[in-house]
Amino acid sequence: MRPRDPNEPHRSASPLELFFDLVFVVAVSIAAVQLHHALTENHVADGLLSYTLVFFAIWWAWMNFTWFATSFDTDDWLYRTLTVVQMAGVLVLAAGVETAFNDHNFTIVVLGYVLMRVAMVTQWVRASRSSEYKKTALTYATGIAGVQVLWILWLVLFDGTAAVIVFFVLAAAEMSVPLIAERYGATPWHPHHITERYGLFTLILLGESLLASANAIIEALHDETALAPLISISVLTLVVTASLWWIYFWPPHHRAIGNLGNSLVYGYAHYFIFAAAGAFSAGIEVEIDVLTEHSKLGDVAASFTVTIPIAVFVLGVWLIAIRAHADRVVNIAVPAGALLVLLDPIIPVPITLTAVVMVVVVAVLVARGPTREEHEKLTA
Repeated sequence: MRPRDPNEPHRSASPLELFFDLVFVVAVSIAAVQLHHALTENHVADGLLSYTLVFFAIWWAWMNFTWFATSFDTDDWLYRTLTVVQMAGVLVLAAGVETAFNDHNFTIVVLGYVLMRVAMVTQWVRASRSSEYKKTALTYATGIAGVQVLWILWLVLFDGTAAVIVFFVLAAAEMSVPLIAERYGATPWHPHHITERYGLFTLILLGESLLASANAIIEALHDETALAPLISISVLTLVVTASLWWIYFWPPHHRAIGNLGNSLVYGYAHYFIFAAAGAFSAGIEVEIDVLTEHSKLGDVAASFTVTIPIAVFVLGVWLIAIRAHADRVVNIAVPAGALLVLLDPIIPVPITLTAVVMVVVVAVLVARGPTREEHEKLTA
């Protein structure tokens, strides 16, 4: 299993990677649906906690595969087979999301997660045959395997508050494995490839918001009394989603991961960006429930289920990709816009202020952005 050239020209996502992402569409969609149900039933704290825990498993499994693939994707039959095994693990995890939310039973989620991670251990063992990265690969394999044993023990030994506390300890242990392993030799990631993969996953998550926009139209066709507000929220959701897309893809992301430290910050910060994008779609569904009088949340609380995820998403993108490569005007407009959307609950029409603010932010990016020629130089 030879390492890939980090300077390989025209490197892009492979058909296998795109196929792999499909199972995460399922997992993300189910997690967003369950968050929506919890929020609309006014189980806010409980729903957010379950979403945080479940989404960690989704994000971390995806991210580990992605960073491994950028360095060691050989695309041979065994690599493909082990990738399919990981996909099976994602589907098992997705099947357990509902019980995790409703019953706080994470057994199926953990079993699916461990299945994915065991396949990942096998991949790292294969990669260790490369003498250049042998110690790094074996450290990854040993560290990941050890934490999986701890996850099984977590299921057996802990419940209640203790289980939540230990969960975060084990999550920290998972995230420390790359910090330790990369000290023995940084794996050869491809900046353009890895940031393209993050962009593709962002598109998956934003697609959930477009689904919510379509659902608003569907509800409008069945509820004439709320026709105008539902059509309005559908249009505004599309405007906001397009704005989030514009903001995310405005900066040249590959410049944000020039060294190991930056790449780790970039990767770990995406947990909040990805989770916020998924939560945004759930918030739109909550707003639809409020308009059709199917929600136990009040108007103000429902608005925050939309605006807080948007603020987290925009601030996250600004911090990791925009701030260091933008001028003063952009670095004022983007974070200010993220904070201004939190004032949306004062407007009687949901998402109106948020949509206006996001459009203004995009207008600033367009006005202050590089010319086409400059952009080509930046992305070269």
